[in-house]
Amino acid sequence: QMQLVESGGGLVQAGGSLRLSCAASGRTFGSYHAGWFRQAPGQEREFVAAISRNSLLKNYQDTVKGRFTISRDNARNTVYLQMTSLKPEDTAVYYCAADGGSYLSTRGYEYDFWGQGTQVTVSS
Repeated sequence: QMQLVESGGGLVQAGGSLRLSCAASGRTFGSYHAGWFRQAPGQEREFVAAISRNSLLKNYQDTVKGRFTISRDNARNTVYLQMTSLKPEDTAVYYCAADGGSYLSTRGYEYDFWGQGTQVTVSS
C-alpha cells in the first residue's frame, strides 16, 4: 500500500496563489506517475494535472494551463501543485493520486492510490 497525504489547501482571494503538497509513503514513489484531481460540491471528480515518474512528461487540464504547475521531488517522495491566478471556479477538494501503469493517464479510475484531499476555497 501507498499512503498519500495532501497539505497546503486553504482560503485565498481570487488572483492569489497556493502551493499544494502531497507526501507519499509505503512504496517507492518514484516508480509511480502522480496526478492531481479535484471535486467541487455537486460535481464529479475531474483531472487537473499529471506528471510522469521521471518528470519528463506533464499534462494539464485546459482550464488550468498557464496557471498551475505540477512538479515532484522523488528524493522527498513528494508531488506539488503550484496554483497561481486562482479563480472562484477553482474551489474544490484537491486530491493527489499515484498510478503504477505504463503511461501517463488523465483518468482517475486508472490511479491506484489516493490521498484524503485538501480543501481549496477561492473567494471573489
